[in-house]
Amino acid sequence: MKQEQLKPFINGEFMASETDTYMDVFDPSTGTVIARAPCCTVSEVSQAVNAAKEAYPAWRDTPAHKRAQLFFKLRQLIDQNMDELTLLVAREHGKVWEEAAGDVIKAREMTEMACGIPNLMMGEALMDTSSGYDTTLYREPLGVFAGIAPWNFPAMIPMGWMAPLAIACGNTFVLKAASYTPMTSLKMAALYKEAGFPDGVLNVVTCSRKEAEIFLSHPDIKGVSFVGSTKVGLHVYTEAASNGKRVQALCEAKNHALVLNDAAITRTAAGIINSAFGCAGERCMALPVVVVQEEVADQLVSEIIRLCKSQKIGPAYDKTSNLGPVVNAGHKEFVLNFIQKGIDEGAKLILDGRNCVVPGHEDGYYIGHTIFDHVEPSMSIGNDEIFGPVLCIKRVKTFEEGLQLMNDNPFANGSVIFTQSGYYAREFARRTDGGMVGINVGIPVPVAVFPFSGHKMSFFGDLHCHGKDSIRFFTESKTVTSRWFDEEEMQKEQVSTWDGAIS
Repeated sequence: MKQEQLKPFINGEFMASETDTYMDVFDPSTGTVIARAPCCTVSEVSQAVNAAKEAYPAWRDTPAHKRAQLFFKLRQLIDQNMDELTLLVAREHGKVWEEAAGDVIKAREMTEMACGIPNLMMGEALMDTSSGYDTTLYREPLGVFAGIAPWNFPAMIPMGWMAPLAIACGNTFVLKAASYTPMTSLKMAALYKEAGFPDGVLNVVTCSRKEAEIFLSHPDIKGVSFVGSTKVGLHVYTEAASNGKRVQALCEAKNHALVLNDAAITRTAAGIINSAFGCAGERCMALPVVVVQEEVADQLVSEIIRLCKSQKIGPAYDKTSNLGPVVNAGHKEFVLNFIQKGIDEGAKLILDGRNCVVPGHEDGYYIGHTIFDHVEPSMSIGNDEIFGPVLCIKRVKTFEEGLQLMNDNPFANGSVIFTQSGYYAREFARRTDGGMVGINVGIPVPVAVFPFSGHKMSFFGDLHCHGKDSIRFFTESKTVTSRWFDEEEMQKEQVSTWDGAIS
């Protein structure tokens, strides 16, 4: 298959890069190179920022309802190109077909939210805040925002969490697409152009971390949205914030589920498999750890293994596949090394996916369902993010012991409980550290109108992506206080020191 030579999207055009360094994009299902992405130069990244800066004044002054009309057109184009976008995600990332389609659908969901921007950006007003004084609050865009996207959701994160609401609010945007998975973002950039968005409103570059570093200090960048590792996220947050920029940095996780002895075992096992092994475990809301009460642990583990063995491991674009490959050879090695670490730490490996081979796709990056039982709190296998199809079982005696074990983890993206008890479900929701809580829901990612609200070391910043938090992040508030003089007021020679600020 011919390799596609990718081009950055700058100022409304796909431009040939001047770089001599290219990054290979692999099809994880086969291990073959399907495209080459340019490592754009610092000059080219700066060119993208400048294009966004120049496009900003006219886009800011475009009425919100006219901006919304373009998003209605974009939403239609996403639907028309759904199969092509789904195939792109499957080919460059390795998500099986249903998962890849969901990735695109979540980008469409945020695009739909952007269609409502006239309502979302509406401010507030109050007459007679002080006698004769009226105050109105407006929400206004800030300028150019930058997005640094991860490789695990090529559609949902850059073209869902980041670009749509930033642009809908009247800002312009520069995206650093993920080096491993840039093709979907570039295709969606083409859809933005087809929908009629002005040149420079959206720009997409492919580069390394070195070139993207300028986002953190560039004087024309007003804010940065980042998704990735905690180490890099903390750097992005610290550096960009020190330069006066708004930052939202969504980082690692090690989500846990607590299974109580009254849980519906078969349905719970099915939910765990979907949550732990969906997207090959390569998502920050995966469920890689199950904390289970001892009296039902053996039954639950047996059911999980039975259901895992019924799943088909295969190429991403085979619609009958249940588990696809991990993203590339380097990540496969990383996950395999972690599995070996779990063995060395003394965890009991009860399902081993290391020697997984898919006939006809022997060079693909496959790891089968892998399960460790009797994982102790001190073991890194159960505490550090692996980002692969590896599930850890921790056994506890009581609800309280399980909740404490979960809250001891430094990450707090999501947490889940499987139970039929309303009392324990409520106690769990109230007391867990997790920012997104599932009650018999293994992946409690909220829909677009609610925030993606990770806590602790899973998030750095004040305003999350999704929902009203996104609108606040991508805008700033302005209050206008006014007073109109009657004839008597016009003659006054003295004005109160507080002039309407005290009612």
